[in-house]
Amino acid sequence: MTLNVTLANSMPELVAIRHDLHAHPELGLEEVRTSNFVATCLEGLGYTVTRGLARTGLVATLKNGTSSRSIGIRADMDALPIFEETGLDYASKTPGLMHACGHDGHTTMLLGAARAIAERKNFDGTVHLIFQPAEENFGGAKLMMNDGLFDKFPCDAVFALHNDPSQPFGQFAFREGPVMAAVDECKIIVHGRGGHGAEPQETADPIVCGASIVMALQSIVSRNIHPMDPSVVTVGSFHSGSASNIIPARAEIVIGIRSFDPKVRDELERRIRLIAENQATSFGMSATVDYQRSYDATINHKTETAFVRDLAVRFAGADKVVDLARPYMGSEDFAYMLQERPGTYFFLGSATTDDERPLHHPAYNFNDDLLPIGAAFWTELAEAYLARP
Repeated sequence: MTLNVTLANSMPELVAIRHDLHAHPELGLEEVRTSNFVATCLEGLGYTVTRGLARTGLVATLKNGTSSRSIGIRADMDALPIFEETGLDYASKTPGLMHACGHDGHTTMLLGAARAIAERKNFDGTVHLIFQPAEENFGGAKLMMNDGLFDKFPCDAVFALHNDPSQPFGQFAFREGPVMAAVDECKIIVHGRGGHGAEPQETADPIVCGASIVMALQSIVSRNIHPMDPSVVTVGSFHSGSASNIIPARAEIVIGIRSFDPKVRDELERRIRLIAENQATSFGMSATVDYQRSYDATINHKTETAFVRDLAVRFAGADKVVDLARPYMGSEDFAYMLQERPGTYFFLGSATTDDERPLHHPAYNFNDDLLPIGAAFWTELAEAYLARP
């Protein structure tokens, strides 16, 4: 694995930036400090910076040569509503907010690449560096597109990566086609008739009905979806009642749903609605189903995935490049960018021990040693994609 001199010498600066971002986490669409910091850095490097896409998002543009070709590289900036438990000197200064997914590292890597790209100017065309808000919650990618991202900043292809503590350090992981799942959420309210716990015959118990719904939901993936179509139906919340001698009037069930195929996604919704409504009817009650579709599945493009994979082999060596056997069931709003432009979303491993904290864990911490690697790879990708004639 080779790092250019600029990035090898910038490690202390990159670490300082990442630690500063980590100490000052901001939720989606609230990344004001982060966005201002990033914009100031990029303006100092000679980029034309356009702020205000999706409120706190920005795009930094650098042109060189005469080619009309262009590339987009995205980094996410938002944090999570988690109380940090790392005990680090640079731990979050805002209780209840934390960079527990490594977006502080993603942002820093792209800033490192921005410096190298600007100093080397070893490309012919236009580089658009996309710093995106709200990946974790509000679909900042789609919001930026609604604000004219690709109309204002045409990109022939777009790329993004995510650090992965489940993969060995420095290992690149790729997958053509589906790589991250579509995610939906469903809230079911069972409407019963409350009363005294000693007189259940006078009530319509929503807890019993809700329990039946929960059990029936388990049959959807196993009996209604083809075994070769990955999908998940998870009951993550069931709330009802307040005391042992009171039968409540309602129960609330919240479900997380993951899938890849649009037809499977439709069938999952159809079956969940049927089960909730008909189970409730069988108990003499009714159910209200609020089904909300969130991020679509992330689908990588063949040509761009092969291009980046080949570059990774030259960059890190064939022993550091793997193809994922299965897609991940997590979700990613970069899906929307890939629906409008060709590109790929890949992973960069960070694990150095057998007990790495997973993403979204209160003790997770981004591995700083990835910073120059990610920055160098983004630099080489931009230069390779916009190679001089």
